[in-house]
Amino acid sequence: MARYASDKYALGISDKTGVAYRLRDMRKEWTGLLVGKDEWEVKQPQLTILRVQADPEALRNARPDRTEPAVSVLLPFNPFTSVSPGSSSITVREPGNSRTTGDVVRFRSCEAFDGFTQAVLQSSSGYAVTVVDDNSYTFSATGETASAGSVQGGGGTASSGPVTLES
Repeated sequence: MARYASDKYALGISDKTGVAYRLRDMRKEWTGLLVGKDEWEVKQPQLTILRVQADPEALRNARPDRTEPAVSVLLPFNPFTSVSPGSSSITVREPGNSRTTGDVVRFRSCEAFDGFTQAVLQSSSGYAVTVVDDNSYTFSATGETASAGSVQGGGGTASSGPVTLES
């Protein structure tokens, strides 16, 4: 079995400078080098590799089956256009609407125009709509007809939404 020098006179050579030091006064650096006390350096914190954990991807108590509540949509200025004189049909401009034919829509904060009163436009039971395109749809106002036809109106604060939405 081999024996190592451990006496107070045992010397070691610094791996950095080659200077002889007493073996018991030498230290091992973070790099693995054996150096004297005056040559020893602390490892810089910037050299420490941080363990980065992955971002969590799952949600606790996720509820993907929930849907957003129905809301009222503000319509552009004068969104209604009467179709023709004597007709009860009205075309509504609602850019980017996601309505389908048969949806029941209730209008709020409308102004009277071309023979249609505010009360008729804001019917509490709403109107079934027929979709024309992504930006417009039509409905038939009950009990009133247009006097001139091709007239825009409805005001600047008109909105559309579901019948069940409270005012």
